[in-house]
Amino acid sequence: MTDSAAPRPSQDLPASPLAIPDYRRYWLARFTSVFATSGMVVVLGYQLYDIARGSYGMSIKAAAFQLGVLGLVQFLPQILFAPIAGVIADRFDRRNVTALATMIDLVIALVLTAATALGALNLPLLFALGALHGTARSFIGPAQSSIAPNIVPAALMPRAIAISSMAWQTGAVSGPALAGILFAVMPSLPYALSSVLLAIATISIFRIRPVPPPPGNADTHPLRQIVEGMTYVGSDRFLLGCVTLDLFAVLLGGATALLPVYARDILTWHGQPVGSYGLGIMRAMPSLGAAAVGLVLARRPIEREVGAKMLLAVAAYGIATAAFGLSRDFILSLGLLAALGAADMISVFIRNALVQLHVPDALRGRVSAISGLAISASNELGEMESGLAAALLGATGAVVFGGVGAVVVTVLWTIGFPELRRVRTFAVRYADE
Repeated sequence: MTDSAAPRPSQDLPASPLAIPDYRRYWLARFTSVFATSGMVVVLGYQLYDIARGSYGMSIKAAAFQLGVLGLVQFLPQILFAPIAGVIADRFDRRNVTALATMIDLVIALVLTAATALGALNLPLLFALGALHGTARSFIGPAQSSIAPNIVPAALMPRAIAISSMAWQTGAVSGPALAGILFAVMPSLPYALSSVLLAIATISIFRIRPVPPPPGNADTHPLRQIVEGMTYVGSDRFLLGCVTLDLFAVLLGGATALLPVYARDILTWHGQPVGSYGLGIMRAMPSLGAAAVGLVLARRPIEREVGAKMLLAVAAYGIATAAFGLSRDFILSLGLLAALGAADMISVFIRNALVQLHVPDALRGRVSAISGLAISASNELGEMESGLAAALLGATGAVVFGGVGAVVVTVLWTIGFPELRRVRTFAVRYADE
């Protein structure tokens, strides 16, 4: 069995992945969907915290805990659906799976637009929509990440991943920043914009040529396929180390869940809380730092000592997170958020390239589902961990504790998974060759 994205002779390769029409459509869909959902989630979190503090009269710690609950309800559907989503990505046209799941986010954006305009938001509704968004993400992740290797030659994959990551980060920069501004003008506007952008993303995905499922998967029982994917990752220490490093480092080190607390009650600008506008800027800064690094990586991808650089980047992420927790200067805090985003981009770029180039196409959807579940666990459970830690230690204590914890995890994984630090280049053979 050979991979559908096997390298072609160098003279046949385009100069850039962007020279491939389907990849341009893929890039546009990724950018618009991330722009839409990142802005939507930021505003949703701020509204949830504000409603908890105002309408429900909760204390800062109790309202911060509600943000943790929001992370949990987004994650639980992904536990349930991730194994199924991986099988579906390997059995059906990955383009259709991605587009249909994106339409779920479109429905969420439309409901939030109407509910905000009518003043009908409450905590149960916000939690329910958060859970539905988690369900959509569980199907989008494996299918969407598995499309690129089917439309881009393997030799261009590191650059394609960097450009794709830049699309993600650019959308994540623009989305929260613009959402914060639009929310200040009219609370329903950011959701209305998200609806339009998600419609564009859906159309762009449908315009990609059909991506037939890998041969042979339709003949295998779905339960056996689930077991095959889990066994493949569990038996490969290299993949297992990559997946679990992100899981535990970001699980502890995530500070974004508590940014509404910093925006409303901790950080000030000219004596006033930075509020929703400051929250939008803070949520954008990690992605701004990541996008800047992504631009460099798209032109000059990392090629040497990739494993060691990935580990160092995770450690830098933890250090920047802890420093942000201690900062009380708004400008310094923005710089630290950009720094942790830049470090995270290096780690994500290396890990994604290694995983995509290490896994055969027939297993790519299932392995991507497991990897995506780990990422979601680190993000959503990280939000839950941050909310719980904030209830016990306060927001500052929770962020500093998490940043230090990410550094400790990096040290432990460097020792426990020597396969990671020994990786020199992206020249990893496909497992089925």
